[in-house]
Amino acid sequence: MKLLEGKTALITGASKGIGRKIAEKFAEHGANVAFTYLSSVEKGLALEEELKSFGTQVKGYRSDASKYDEAEKLIGDIVNDFGTIDIVVNNAGITKDGLLMRMSEENFDDVIEVNLKSVFNTTKAASKIMMKNRKGVFINMSSIVGVQGNAGQANYAASKAGIIGFSKSVAKELGSRNIRTNVVAPGFIKTEMTDVLDPEVVKGWEKDIPLKRAGETEDIANVCVFLASDMSAYITGQVISVCGGML
Repeated sequence: MKLLEGKTALITGASKGIGRKIAEKFAEHGANVAFTYLSSVEKGLALEEELKSFGTQVKGYRSDASKYDEAEKLIGDIVNDFGTIDIVVNNAGITKDGLLMRMSEENFDDVIEVNLKSVFNTTKAASKIMMKNRKGVFINMSSIVGVQGNAGQANYAASKAGIIGFSKSVAKELGSRNIRTNVVAPGFIKTEMTDVLDPEVVKGWEKDIPLKRAGETEDIANVCVFLASDMSAYITGQVISVCGGML
């Protein structure tokens, strides 16, 4: 059963990690997939070729969602290329970790711009299309760090907590137009970034997770498929933690 057949989805920051797996799962479930990448050009082009094997319409865009004008242009280009937009997964994000006393203003601002302002930019632009259609879905990627905080990640935690407050507000504003907005808060997920960590350190972290393992990108992608589909038609304004019980 293809849960997203006939729907057009945008996934930002999809060249690797969680975003890439979401794009794959969406295409597998019949969605037409638009996605963005920025610095990882080769990976973005490779993903575009890979997703075409699912038989749906696919296109990658090199775009910086943290720039308001670029986000506006992106949504316009997607509507021109695909005809409409039904689902937006705001996944683009960065980390620039450091203790507060050593954190530069630039590192704080950069993380807020990419992680939080990009969600505002893309959501505002896409909501104009969805309001005309009187339907749509936003899935915004936060983190359990945005719920409980984490030493050395004040900037990241602030950006991810901001996404939660923003999303709950948008859910209230756009609900009457049948536009749903939900948040996914991943826990410790295995990606390219975690592959470089000391395996013994990872084992120590996994011991503290009730399910006794790190999450897979597929664990996140499966939840996003559910939230994007009509199976979750009466769910909006919620934060779903995918963390193996860490919270």
